[in-house]
Amino acid sequence: MSQLFAIALGGACGALIRFMVSTGIYHWLGREFPYGTLAVNIFGSFLLGLLTEALVLHRVGFTVEYRAAILIGFIGAFTTFSTFSLETVLLLQQDQLNKALLNVFASVTCCLFAVWLGLLLGKALSVGSWHWPSGLFPYALVSVNAIGAFLIGLILQLLLSKIQLVPEQQLLLLIVTIGAYLLFSGFYVLLSLLEQGHHINTHAFSLIINFAGNSLICLLFISLGIIGAKQF
Repeated sequence: MSQLFAIALGGACGALIRFMVSTGIYHWLGREFPYGTLAVNIFGSFLLGLLTEALVLHRVGFTVEYRAAILIGFIGAFTTFSTFSLETVLLLQQDQLNKALLNVFASVTCCLFAVWLGLLLGKALSVGSWHWPSGLFPYALVSVNAIGAFLIGLILQLLLSKIQLVPEQQLLLLIVTIGAYLLFSGFYVLLSLLEQGHHINTHAFSLIINFAGNSLICLLFISLGIIGAKQF
């Protein structure tokens, strides 16, 4: 039951963010072509490859429920094959054969490439740590978190610039999204260290330093993503 609840919760979050991202992209690029669906499917495929390598193949210390919430619930709801199929058929019904074929080709090739790239990047970044007298700093895992932070900052700014929200709603969206990412990415690092034998009683200082370091680095990359999005 707990696994079903985790998948349901992850799916609810994924569906909501997919709606926000695709709507923002359609506001930005228009609806002459299914840009929004294509973008979420490519981004979701990349995340699936990256997180599968990190959470499953490298057995980072997350529970089955947590992995299911991310990989099945969130990413499963964030991506959408059914909407891609519907939009392709609608293009065919509108006698826009070129756009329909382009949508099929771009979706299949780009999504496959995105999964492969995510797996490759996840494998490259899932090992590696700097050792220091009081412990170690898992720079590889923090690098993965930083990449995600940059993408979140980029997407957040694009959404806020394309979707009409009152300032209070914009601030709430920023605080909730950034706070949740910093919290979960920090726990990601801590769980990895605990799995490697770091105990709270004997390595408390090292764990705090790693959590704080990850948070500061991710906050920096979120800021860089926001600044980069403002250039569009």
